[in-house]
Amino acid sequence: MDVHSGSGLASWERLPGYVFRPYRGHGDPDAMAAVRLGCARRDRADARSVVERLPTAAEIAEASAGLDDPSRDQVVVEHDGAVVGYSTIRWWQERDGTWLYLHRGHLLSGHRGRGVGSAMLAWAESRIRRLAHRHGTARTAVIGANATASEQEATALLLGAGYRRVFSLVELELADLRQLPDARPLPAGIRIGAIDPGDYRAAWRTVVDSYADTAFTPMWTFESFLATADPTCWRAAWDGDSMAGVALSSLHGPEPVVGEVEELSVRAGSRRLGLGRALLLEGLRRLREQGAKSARLYTGTANPHRSYDLYESVGFRRRSEYVRYRKPIAA
Repeated sequence: MDVHSGSGLASWERLPGYVFRPYRGHGDPDAMAAVRLGCARRDRADARSVVERLPTAAEIAEASAGLDDPSRDQVVVEHDGAVVGYSTIRWWQERDGTWLYLHRGHLLSGHRGRGVGSAMLAWAESRIRRLAHRHGTARTAVIGANATASEQEATALLLGAGYRRVFSLVELELADLRQLPDARPLPAGIRIGAIDPGDYRAAWRTVVDSYADTAFTPMWTFESFLATADPTCWRAAWDGDSMAGVALSSLHGPEPVVGEVEELSVRAGSRRLGLGRALLLEGLRRLREQGAKSARLYTGTANPHRSYDLYESVGFRRRSEYVRYRKPIAA
């Protein structure tokens, strides 16, 4: 597993037949996509998930190109010349100032239980500590990792290495958008309509403000909002001239087209009036009009606004759970 020291890859006791090397680009995305497919079969992953979808080789290549340093922030694991696993590191700052350095590893089932997963974990933690030192963020940084509830081996590995569960996301699906409940009357003075470019900042602020008291949420700038803005299926509720809530939805293809409700936010002073349900249904109808056959969304299990109950009331049903784990960077 020895690699050039500048890569940030540490050296451990050699595992017979295994090589840990940097990401090289050409050819790697195809092999990594094959690893993801193999892991999905073993771990009963939801291939249509909007939280952690099963990526194509092109999507892996695009995501890798977006890393700060693709060759140093990813490690590829080979066994007898074939790619059998890989790990990736990303980082961002959360609303409370915490810097989260998140690693995510994938290893084919036939190579688990041999110490390879532990070595991948050790590589990630070593690289993250180097990064935090270089970035000057070590005092406010933590190490994070994700695992679905069905990834029993990954979960056991993380817990055994001192990680603790801090929150989870539950993904829900509305399997048939033809089966939507009827809308209920809105309070007087409330109207729902499309979101125009002139409303973008108000829509962004409505979402950002809704996360004001929510832990473990990343910073989200207006520039980031604009970079992916697609108002085709967006809807907003106005109370007079003030925006009271938004439902931001998008389409995923190819066939069958799946709609995603990315954000559903209602301002504190306008809650308990039925706006969330009305916005959700309007957004779902718009997704249906644009060709979506089903819809997905996710919500935190500790959501204080009981959004889980709202989603179930219009027909969404639980599909998967995605768990975030953390560990102090100095551990």
